[in-house]
Amino acid sequence: MISERAIRPTLTRRHALGAASARSLLLTILGEFVLPIQQPVWTSTVVSLLDRLGVEEKAARQALARTAADGWLTSERVGRNVRWSLTPPGRRLLTEGAERIYSFGASAPEWDGTWLVLYVSVPESKRRLRHQLRTRLSWAGFGSPEPGMWISPYAGRELEAHTVVEELDLEADAMSFTARFAGIGRERAMVTKAWDLDTVARRYEEFIDAFTGLVPRTEDDVVLAQIRLVHDWRRFPFLDPLLPARLLPPRWSGARARKLFDAKHAEWQGPAKHRWLELAR
Repeated sequence: MISERAIRPTLTRRHALGAASARSLLLTILGEFVLPIQQPVWTSTVVSLLDRLGVEEKAARQALARTAADGWLTSERVGRNVRWSLTPPGRRLLTEGAERIYSFGASAPEWDGTWLVLYVSVPESKRRLRHQLRTRLSWAGFGSPEPGMWISPYAGRELEAHTVVEELDLEADAMSFTARFAGIGRERAMVTKAWDLDTVARRYEEFIDAFTGLVPRTEDDVVLAQIRLVHDWRRFPFLDPLLPARLLPPRWSGARARKLFDAKHAEWQGPAKHRWLELAR
């Protein structure tokens, strides 16, 4: 039996789990277990785990079907059952994601005070394009203090920004440069407008509260706890731009959250993978 304590972080959001959350949790399961072990997984195993995480069976099966439709999974029928394997594009996607997730927040690079500034003009009428731009630049760690203006304290991210602008066909409406903050205005005020650090800090504190002292009681509990741990942590690369220390509020909780993630992941990884191999037979 899976204890309530082991899945407490999940229960608080059970009412919100739908197709999008099912897809996200599925990718976490695939990246944490299917990718490193490189063995197919049965539909019943995935559906059962997602059910214990609060996802209805219909949403779980839709998540599998849509992930396959995107070319990341392939299915094989064995008798009356179906099992799923990662495709080469699926492996690449999850490998890149794993590298970013597990390395995120491990070290804070030194900063020389140079900002990368990007201006991109997208008409209000092109809402889908504006959303794509915002999503991809935010994922790259950029913040937007003013409409059309994106900033990053890491000049080395210009190549990533250029790739986004090029792939969205916005090169004709974009320009970039590097600069240091001058004497007009306040740098901290610009940072506050560009990134919602209060929300990021609150999410870190929620993560710390959810997993500090969490002790799974059974083998199944360990698997569920590991999935939720990684699933919750994988959101932070999108939320947290990893700003230099001098730009962060006092008593920033990101470092404590990273230390907790590393400790719990190392503690649960072996037992969770052992149990996964039993479940996936």
